[in-house]
Amino acid sequence: MLVFPNAKINIGLNIVEKRADGFHNIQSCFYPVQWTDALEITAAPVFSFESNGISIPGNGQDNLCAKAYQLLTQDFDLPPVKLNLLKSIPIGAGLGGGSSDAAFTLKALNQHFGLDIPVEKQVNYARRLGSDCAFFILNKPAYCFAKGDEFESIDLSLAGKWIVLANPGIHISSAEAYAGVQAKQSALDLRTLLSKPVVDWKHHVKNDFEATLFNKYTLLQDIKAELYNLGAEYASMSGSGSTLYAIFDQEKNLKTNFPKFSVWQGYMR
Repeated sequence: MLVFPNAKINIGLNIVEKRADGFHNIQSCFYPVQWTDALEITAAPVFSFESNGISIPGNGQDNLCAKAYQLLTQDFDLPPVKLNLLKSIPIGAGLGGGSSDAAFTLKALNQHFGLDIPVEKQVNYARRLGSDCAFFILNKPAYCFAKGDEFESIDLSLAGKWIVLANPGIHISSAEAYAGVQAKQSALDLRTLLSKPVVDWKHHVKNDFEATLFNKYTLLQDIKAELYNLGAEYASMSGSGSTLYAIFDQEKNLKTNFPKFSVWQGYMR
């Protein structure tokens, strides 16, 4: 079985408070984009996980895909499989690639073995793997809150818009990103702001991580400025970085503008 876990972007990201458990509550819109990894599941005599493409740090058995399989084996008598991941979505890039891989593993195993796990239960499994994982079960635009693992539907469609994502290869861990932010309640409701035309987002829809990370990594600020210079209706850092994205009203080929970066571009759905 072959599936293609996709990335997401954050449109707006407000860090509203630090929780007693050490995590932070956020408010953001998660929106899927079609920059994808590829995950193949095949029968095997013993369970194994392998990856190709972008190198993934750490022990393969600690990968979220492997953890997703092991999580389901606690409740289902699954036969052993081989998980083979072709990693294309940059790591530590604010795109949720690892979370998507985990969620798609859950969904693929559910379908492949006919487990008939209801969607809400799949969401609950995903929450146990990581804060962003639950979003990728439904994989639709959503207003996300709490740790990023609670969400509501949002009336937002960017279908037909052109998006460019540029990643300069700077790995930013969540711990590094959160170390520099001051949690605060937002004065404006993000859902109200996102109901306005995209061209109006520039001055009001913010990512709270940008303030400190742009000071530390000035290249990120330069990329955002260049995306606006190239005609973006809206540009922002996604998640805790280091990917910058830009939304355009018409197709733009910007790969030659960022020759040393990982760039993905395409129409939004």
